[in-house]
Amino acid sequence: GLNLTAAKEQGQLVFLEGLKSCLELLFGEEEEQPGQPSPLQFLRDSSSDLKALFDFVRVSLTPTGSDSWKGPVLLVDDLSVLLSLGTTPVSVLNFIHYCRASVCSQLKGNIVVLVHSNEDSEDEENELVVNSLCHHSDLILWVEGLATGFCKDVHGQIRIIKRLSLQQAGEQDVTQTYQYKIQDRNVTFFARGLSAAVL
Repeated sequence: GLNLTAAKEQGQLVFLEGLKSCLELLFGEEEEQPGQPSPLQFLRDSSSDLKALFDFVRVSLTPTGSDSWKGPVLLVDDLSVLLSLGTTPVSVLNFIHYCRASVCSQLKGNIVVLVHSNEDSEDEENELVVNSLCHHSDLILWVEGLATGFCKDVHGQIRIIKRLSLQQAGEQDVTQTYQYKIQDRNVTFFARGLSAAVL
């Protein structure tokens, strides 16, 4: 329901189109401005240093003049892609650490990160990043398909894990599980066992 084009024109949204930027950088179509390296410079330098990407995030969220972000949100979709592009897990986790320090601590905002995980995966680097992010997150939304297979009325389930143990020592994490069905323009959530197929 949000008009992202209008938000971008009004300066409420800064968007880095990663795939387009990667292609332009790799095939030399990008016109680099002097003194401003590409946020994805690590592709050209064959290093896994994500400092230029962090600098892009920091500069994008830095208030200019009378404008100021009130509770900025950094969305990273999909962090696993950085690993596929050749960065190391340590570089990815350092990038997220510096983003958390800048966005969450200094600007009092939030970070939302998407990563893909699969229990049967043999991608140890990706699983290392996923596990580390889970340990440092306040809220985890774990979306997965049904273990029983395909169902036309239930497409999967989502576990919402609130990490109370990060704020209060000795507290147990609170987990809620819902099932969902994806529709044309929205998603319907319901408690387990309350789908249209059952009722």
